[in-house]
Amino acid sequence: MNRLRRRAVLRAGVAAVAAACLPGCSGDGYGGPERSLTVAGGESGGFYLAFAELLAAEINAAEPRLRATARTTEGSLANIDLLRSGQAQLALVLADTAQAAGSGELPGGRPTPLRALGRVYENYMQVVVPANSALHALSDLAGRTMSTGAPGSGASLFGQRLLTATGLTTAGAPPTPGRPTSPVTTVQLRLADAVAALTSGRVDALLWSSGVPTPTLSQLDERLGIRLLPLDSALPPLRATHGAVYERVTVPAGAYRLVREVPTVGVANLLLCSPDLPDAVAAAVAAVLVRRAARLVPREASGTQFLDVRTLIGTGGVPLHPGAAAVYRAVHG
Repeated sequence: MNRLRRRAVLRAGVAAVAAACLPGCSGDGYGGPERSLTVAGGESGGFYLAFAELLAAEINAAEPRLRATARTTEGSLANIDLLRSGQAQLALVLADTAQAAGSGELPGGRPTPLRALGRVYENYMQVVVPANSALHALSDLAGRTMSTGAPGSGASLFGQRLLTATGLTTAGAPPTPGRPTSPVTTVQLRLADAVAALTSGRVDALLWSSGVPTPTLSQLDERLGIRLLPLDSALPPLRATHGAVYERVTVPAGAYRLVREVPTVGVANLLLCSPDLPDAVAAAVAAVLVRRAARLVPREASGTQFLDVRTLIGTGGVPLHPGAAAVYRAVHG
């Protein structure tokens, strides 16, 4: 199925589900005081920011008393900090980052109370190499240099977990007892800088977490030609250590020019807030997710699963905000 056909099916599917839910989600909308909402997204050229911009626009269209704006950020870790500080009221965060924040595993060591407004789409972990690279498997990264994402990104957290789980210990890190060390040198670069470094040969691979195809990587593919390394071999040790937050997904053939189907690791992207977000605001945002699902699909999307009302509630270890839960109960009965 080509990209345009996949997108047509995707849009038709979310539109049909949303339409079916409209009677159960009807209401007078948000009637509280006027307030601003900042939606923490991600880097330019990626799906986090594209989704955040679409969500802000649809909130504004649906709820005139809520003034939403999307904010460019470095990703999931930075977005958690923005929620903590009150600089953002809504944030897109990878499920594994949210899990780590809630259990106090992030730097600082203190648990961060979070609530979910919904599971909004699936992220594909993408280890990108030039098409003519000699690297074909994770094990080939031994002794090479890889960008694991911006310092505030969820990809940077996943990158360290990936290397640890597969024995590709970061260069300079203490060895794991009983496991041979195959050092990989890591650098933390924003996507634009990582693309430039891959093009010039300063890094051998880059890790990126997003939907597919990511526009910036599509542009790189047109200029350079890219491949994705399969990551399915890393799934068992990742799940053994971190649980079912990691899933097996497949990047569809044709997502990029030279990419056939590639098995990789998927991580849900959650729309999060703080527990003190008013119920009426949370309900208004959840209603937008349900009613306007077809309008929240970035135009580049092909293989990404967006906003299935049946899975919006699948937020893993992060409890749903009561305001959002009330909307979903109305939908599901």
